[in-house]
Amino acid sequence: MATKAKQTPQERRKGELALSDFADYVEKQQARQRASVAPSDSGYSTASRSVVTDDHAELDIIDHLGLSDAPNQVKLKDWLLDTSDDAGATLQQLTGLVQARIDEGHGETLFNLGQEDNGDIMGFTKEQWKRALSRTTEAAKALNADLRLLLTYNVGGEVDAAPPNAKDTACYGKVLIRQHPNTPEEVIETRIAVVGNVDAGKSTMLGVLVKGGLDDGRGKARVNLFRHKHEIESGRTSSVGMEIMGFDTKGDIVSSSVPGRKLTWNEIGTRSAKVISFTDLAGHERYLRTTVFGLLSSSPNYCLLMVAANNGLIGMSKEHLGIALALNVPVMVVITKIDICPPHILEQTITQLTRILKSPGARKIPIFIKTHEETVQTATQFVSQRICPIFQVSNVTGECLDLVRTFLNILPHHGHYDAEAPFEFHINDTFSVPFVGTVVSGVVKSGVIHAGDTVLVGPDSLGQFQTTNIRSIERKRISVPFASAGQSASFALKRIRRKEVRKGMVVLPKLDTPPRVYREFVAEVLILSHATTIRPKYQAMLHVGPVSQTCAIIEIDREFIRTGDRATVAFRFVQRPEYLAVGDRILFREGRTKGLGIVKAVGFDPGSLSDKPEAQAHGAGWTGREKNKDKVSTSTAGASSTTTEPAKALNARVGVGKEGTVATSTVNVGGTGVKTK
Repeated sequence: MATKAKQTPQERRKGELALSDFADYVEKQQARQRASVAPSDSGYSTASRSVVTDDHAELDIIDHLGLSDAPNQVKLKDWLLDTSDDAGATLQQLTGLVQARIDEGHGETLFNLGQEDNGDIMGFTKEQWKRALSRTTEAAKALNADLRLLLTYNVGGEVDAAPPNAKDTACYGKVLIRQHPNTPEEVIETRIAVVGNVDAGKSTMLGVLVKGGLDDGRGKARVNLFRHKHEIESGRTSSVGMEIMGFDTKGDIVSSSVPGRKLTWNEIGTRSAKVISFTDLAGHERYLRTTVFGLLSSSPNYCLLMVAANNGLIGMSKEHLGIALALNVPVMVVITKIDICPPHILEQTITQLTRILKSPGARKIPIFIKTHEETVQTATQFVSQRICPIFQVSNVTGECLDLVRTFLNILPHHGHYDAEAPFEFHINDTFSVPFVGTVVSGVVKSGVIHAGDTVLVGPDSLGQFQTTNIRSIERKRISVPFASAGQSASFALKRIRRKEVRKGMVVLPKLDTPPRVYREFVAEVLILSHATTIRPKYQAMLHVGPVSQTCAIIEIDREFIRTGDRATVAFRFVQRPEYLAVGDRILFREGRTKGLGIVKAVGFDPGSLSDKPEAQAHGAGWTGREKNKDKVSTSTAGASSTTTEPAKALNARVGVGKEGTVATSTVNVGGTGVKTK
């Protein structure tokens, strides 16, 4: 057996350079897929077939040039300062503008008071500023919303800062307007995945942020977050932990008025207008599969990368950063333990972090945040995924923790969810609750679901779906009547046992046409790192959302692929078929991450990727018995499930049937294939 050659730095750099470009390409493909998907006859998103048209982002500037024939709108300044007899009418118009901004921001908005939409300063005096602030506050109250000053210039007060131009004397600033949620399902939710190397302080940081109080330097704050006894004993997270942090309409943290008392999830969710859901992931390499599953299944809006100041970006930190970049999730960095780190070591860590973030593979703009003004300005501009805010904190002394809390409070909503599309829910965990029954949790990918609806749960090992009903729905342990796209929720299911559901299943509406599941699919992939070449029959662990299953390559559009190559590849699930959709991101790994890609087609016809006879012959031994099984439907999925296992000795392949009997054995000796029964 040939030993694996060590990957050269040049090959590794080739994969890193291609990462950022390929991630941008996948993001554009998904955006075009969202824009072009039309409801299909079956009612499920996987069956939609549409023509994707090219978009021309460079033409967007025409929309901002004011070349239309429509009459110019009334300036915002006139609405803010109106003292005439029509002040009531203009206040209603201002209220309508604020409502539109709130709807666009999913329940909140950052309002630039004293600035036009194009950034021009309105030139307010202090009296005019007070008038404009009063009118905006009235408009917010009419919408059952609260207003909070975040940052002001030339106004005075606690949040006032020096203007960028010393000669500028105009008054202006930024205000946060957040609406009171009428029901718990209207609470704003932002999901943040917390990653980093082992001993970087992830659980401790969350314990300080969520529970309140500071750490004692010996792990006091992290104990409340651990879920298992061995985690408390070792001090290392090995599972996917969930914690929440609530903010009210005024931007204050929801906490108990009684010192030492911790609020329950129910109390936090009831009192909050915005909830930050943290997913605490494992940092040890041993638990990489758990971390990758948590990153993909929780559908995070942002990624929080923890870096220990005394260790730098080492070990799994680079791996986690690469996965976040591959998923195109905005990244923010927190450097912890600055109270025990010597200044020169901290400087080395900052230099290393800056170099990695600016590298061609990441292409991020690091912004070190040390003041309140920088916090507000960066948070409002964080919709641009190119910037990467960096905080330097201490969980023992509390240094800069208030800046992190402020940043999380005004963090804008990020993500693309379609509530009008067919309902689709991905299961990332299962429970058996006494007196309730089977409960599944996950994220609503699209559509809306109500309690009492009839749904399908699957696919099982045979590719079939079970019919059940939604007994009840909970969000953050609060019972709600429905859940919509982009929300994380838990469903109690009727007439179904916990052993019949697993992570990676989907919940779909019950329609006339049963949903189709697939064992084979085609994806466009980028190889990030691999010591040797990748050819057909190569197997790796593949992640698609909450799905984690061993996959085998059955055909490539060329003879082999190496590090940094982009290729169209046909995959086949080894254990069971799965529910897939065109446009889903995939990530496959063998130990560490090997590559990423996007699903281009579901189902596969052998030989369709390559017209070369030798390439078809190369994959013929793999797919010869499976010619008519490119798609597995709910009625025929069980008859053809096979398991493959690569033999180490003579490069042998044995296909084992469902009852455990050996169906066919092909042994390649000296370049010839001998088939025996």
